[in-house]
This record gives sequence, structure tokens and C-alpha cells, in this order.
Amino acid sequence: MPKMKTKSGAKKRFKLTGTGEIEEEERLQAPHPHEEGDQAQTSLTKTSLVHDRDKKGIILLLK
Repeated sequence: MPKMKTKSGAKKRFKLTGTGEIEEEERLQAPHPHEEGDQAQTSLTKTSLVHDRDKKGIILLLK
């Protein structure tokens, strides 16, 4: 049987921390993000932890 591949989109968006939490980057929520100012774009590219009820699905995507 062939190996199961991970979802490459999930690999790029989520990271596992050392404590087992899942970290994601907040993305700019605008129709035309290139028209936003640099300060607005920088403030929305911080990392945050994924909510507990979303963890199970994301872990399945990363395996």
C-alpha cells in the first residue's frame, strides 16, 4: 500500500509547539490586502494558538 501523504496546505499553515499546542498565523482579512498599510499587515501576521475543538481535525491533517 502507498504511504499516506500529509496535506501540504496544513503543513504550511500550522505548527506543533513543544507543549503539544497547535500554532497558526493570523492572516489579513481584507478583500485587497495589498492596499492596506504596512502597519496593518504587520499587526495581523502574529501567531496564535488554535482553539481546542479544532485541534483534532488539524492533527489529522498533519499526520
